[in-house]
Amino acid sequence: MQNSLLVFGTKNFNKSLDEIREYLDFSVIFFNNDTSLNKQIANINALLVDSEICENLENLKLINSVNDKPVLLAEKYGFIKKCIHTDKIFFPLTLSDFNNRVLNLIISKKFNQNSSLKIKEYIIDKNKKKLKRGSLSIVVTEREIQLIELLFNETKPFTKKNLLKQLWNYSEDADTHTIETHIYRLRKKIFDKFSDKNFIVNTKVGYSI
Repeated sequence: MQNSLLVFGTKNFNKSLDEIREYLDFSVIFFNNDTSLNKQIANINALLVDSEICENLENLKLINSVNDKPVLLAEKYGFIKKCIHTDKIFFPLTLSDFNNRVLNLIISKKFNQNSSLKIKEYIIDKNKKKLKRGSLSIVVTEREIQLIELLFNETKPFTKKNLLKQLWNYSEDADTHTIETHIYRLRKKIFDKFSDKNFIVNTKVGYSI
């Protein structure tokens, strides 16, 4: 599926982009005042905002409400109002540079999304190898991240034998305390930092999150 950019700009700004849209490596969609912004950003990858638009307080409030898509701010003149943005470009800009800046922003956002995972009230940062809740965090190993993801993504509890097979490729009849040791250490780290005994649940049918 092709990447897409939602443009929020003045009439002249939109016209200038409309003239080059066929040469870009992503689709360009222009903001429609008759449809809510939330609906329009649902299926796009990034938002391009003309700084002139932000001089209107209602527009500024609308743009600053976007929190799950990267916002690229296009500046042409002195800027007064504060628009929350991910990155900024200045015109004039070559077609190639503009194309690359937008694609890099989209790729960066996708990478960050794939490198973090929300589980209950926690966030796993795979790059920094941390489990976070609010302002608190603990360091987790690569194996612990794999274990948490596996338990979280499965709707049914995992038995010890299934975990051994999934994570360590052991045979089902392997006699080892590997799973118990890893889960014990992980649960202890979580309890010591977050006072949470129920992050990983252990029942007669297996382990789950």
